[in-house]
Formats: sequence, C-alpha cells, structure tokens
Amino acid sequence: MSKMLLGPALALVFAAALVSSAQAADPVTIRVVSKDFTKANPDDVKLVSAIEAGMAAKGHPIKIDLVDVPPGGYADKLSLMLLSGDIPDLIYFQGGDQKIVEQGLLEDWRPWLDKAPNLKNALWAHNKPRLENYPYLIYPFPVRAKVGVMRQDWLEKTGLPAPQTLDDWEALFRKIVDGDLDGNGKKDTYGITVATIPPAGATDELDEIFNQAFGVSATWLKDASGQWIHARVSPQERDKVAYYRKLFAEGLLDPDFITTKWDTREDKFYSGRVGVILGVVGVNMDIYQGKMRQVHPGTTLVPLDPPKGPGGQGLRAVDVSRESRGFAMSAISEHKEDVVALMDFMASPEGQQIDRMGFEGEEWVKDGGTIKTTDKMATWYPRFVIDQPDAWTPPVPLLSEQAQKSIALAQKYYAPDDAFVFPSEYTARLDAAENVYRSYVWKFISGELPIDKWDEYVAEWNAKGGAEITEYARTKLNGTN
Repeated sequence: MSKMLLGPALALVFAAALVSSAQAADPVTIRVVSKDFTKANPDDVKLVSAIEAGMAAKGHPIKIDLVDVPPGGYADKLSLMLLSGDIPDLIYFQGGDQKIVEQGLLEDWRPWLDKAPNLKNALWAHNKPRLENYPYLIYPFPVRAKVGVMRQDWLEKTGLPAPQTLDDWEALFRKIVDGDLDGNGKKDTYGITVATIPPAGATDELDEIFNQAFGVSATWLKDASGQWIHARVSPQERDKVAYYRKLFAEGLLDPDFITTKWDTREDKFYSGRVGVILGVVGVNMDIYQGKMRQVHPGTTLVPLDPPKGPGGQGLRAVDVSRESRGFAMSAISEHKEDVVALMDFMASPEGQQIDRMGFEGEEWVKDGGTIKTTDKMATWYPRFVIDQPDAWTPPVPLLSEQAQKSIALAQKYYAPDDAFVFPSEYTARLDAAENVYRSYVWKFISGELPIDKWDEYVAEWNAKGGAEITEYARTKLNGTN
C-alpha cells in the first residue's frame, strides 16, 4: 500500500523538477527601449547577444528585447508609446519623463542600488544629489561641462602661457585678434565665439567659464541684506554682463555670436576666424581635434582652465535638481530584479568592456599581444552611457590626453547649483522673466542700452514674474546655507 502511494508522490516531485528545469532554461525577457538602440542595427543586435552571454556567464541569464520607437522626435514618440500603455521594463528618456512619473509609472532607483554595487560605484559627484532629488532617472556619466579650447600652436604663437585670470584671458584674445595667427595678412580673427542654440540664451556658453569669476556661483545668491535673489538680477551678473560688453566693444568677442549656430561656430574655429570656442568635455574634444586635423594636419588642441576673477575660479554651477536624461525602470515591471542585474552588469568590468570597446576583429584587433583599435572604433558608441572608470581600465586609451584633461578640469572645478524644480504653475512666469533677461542682456552687450539701465531691467524682470518666483524660492531656500 505504501509503495502505491510513493509512486505518485515521486511522480509529482519529478514533474516539479522538470518544470523548474524548464523555467531555468528559459530566462526572463527584459524589454528595453532606448534612443539609437534598435533591432534594425546589426551592431546593436550583436551587442545584445554579447550582453546576454556575459550575464549568463555570471549566473543570471536574461533575454533582451529591443523595443523600436518610430523615427522622428524620440522623446515625443516614446511618450505616445508609454501613454498608450506599452511600458517596457527599462526605458531611456531624453525628456518627457515627468508626466510618466506623475502617473506613478517609474520606479525609485535608490532602494535598488545596494543590490547593484557596480552601478552604485559608477555614480559621479553630480549624479548623487540628482538621484536624491529625482530618483527616477539614472545616468552615470561625467558632467557635460564646457571648457575653453584652442589650438596649441596658436597658443604658442601668442607667446603667452595658458590663461588663468580674467586679465590673462583678455590678453590672449587681443593676441589672437592682433597677431594674424592664421598668416593670411588680414585682421579677421576674433578671440572667442559661442553658439546660440534655442532654447538656450545668447550668453549661455560664455557663462560656462565666466560665471564663477564674477561670483555668479549658483542660480540663487544672497544679497547684501542676506535675502535670496536670482542670479539674473544680482550685482555679480551686472558685472559679468559689463565685461561681455567690453569684449564685444573692443572686437574680442565675435559680433555675430547672437546668431551663430553650433555648426557655424565650429566652422569659424576650423577656418581660423576665431581662436577659442567652448566645447563639451570628453569625447567632443577628440571630435574637434579630428575635424581640425582634416584642415590642419597634426594640429593639437588644448583645453583651458576657466578664468579666475574677483568672484573666484570655476566652471558654471551644475544643476543637480534632477537628471535631464537617463535610464528609468518601469514601476509595473514584473522583472525589476533582472533589470537591476542588467544595469549592474553594464557597470561591471565585463559590461564596460563590450559596451565601450565593441568587438574583437571589428572595433579592435590583437597584434602580437597588443590591442589596437581599428577605424571602426570612430563610429562605435556605448549604448548604456555608463562610464565607470574605477571598475575598468581600457586596454588602449579611448580618449586622447586632451579629452582626459578636459574631464579632469570638469571634475576639478565642479560645483553644485542650488536650482530646484518649480511647480508647473510657475512655468509661465519663469519663461516670461527669462525672456526679459535675454532681451536686455543682448541690448547691454551690443551697446543698444548702457549698463546703467540695469535697475530698469531688474524692475521689468520682477514685474514679469521674477518677484513671484523669488518669493517662492525664498520659501524653499530659507534655512539652507
């Protein structure tokens, strides 16, 4: 009788084992949507296979299903897809995430980081406060600061050392303007130009290196009475704008900067019409150098320290109120553990290797035991944009010495901003006040208005919404240092 009962029991155990084995052999599928990461790109498909193999070797097999977004306007098309109810497990946002957060559809990353030590260690200084303030996007990548850059041979022709102070920078601009460094016999080169790229304002690029020199150290500053005021209407801002006016009036600043787009700015740089432009640190430095060498073979670029002035020295304060782009995890995903494991793997040495180096025989080859990159490396880009230098050292430098120096400058001069996210009902007033600023600042720099009309500008800025946003800001900032 007992033997008869034992038979079915063993059968049940055996059946359960078969189910368990089948489940183990059939890893979960993670749906991933990201810009420029699609099933139509053979490199993307190959990378997915490498990631799956790498995770399986780590004992956590998964499958990755790349979700394609219709072409044209990634952020808008992504929002339409998500709002329709199609929500992948891992989502790369480049805008449009706020309305998804408001519906409770994105997961808070913070509780998961202890389960993802590689990802946690990949966070840079600016990532940490951003994650605390807005825990739905994660983007472990160096801060996208901008620094001044110029040709090394031109700097040597000026006979000047690399500039450090405001006076040094002005002297450099004068040498560029007066020195005929391109040798064409004409006085047709300006010291510096910038790009005016909507929605950014005309001085945004200049502000990257000149803000701190004048004491514009954050979005909100304290006035002489200890009250919080917006930097846009501060005495420090007035002094900075007056300096821009001086550069413009003396022909050191390109007079067409107000209408210069990024491609025109770069063309002026490569053709010798300007000596200094502002460039994003890191790989962009190598892009600029590569393009410059197409016109002037052998040319080396040099990133420059920001100027030291009465207010200090540094790069523009970094907004840490939130990430403007990055990866989000679906709050309704049934595979959150697997999503976290995927992101942690991509921050590991193995994940970094394949995401940033590509493949042997394609982006790199072994030559007598030495690894060398091929021409295809120039078109390779990391899909997970995780830069974890403490976890992995590439076998060959992926960035030039100049690009690495630019990243070091961004870290050296990093300073967090005190900006914060306003409620949506303040949007119209914020836009109106900013429009007043942009209108007046051009008039001041061009000389249409004298700088002694500053108080007139401040009054209009306050009247168009500035007073109300300042009142709200004080309720947020009072009690902070």
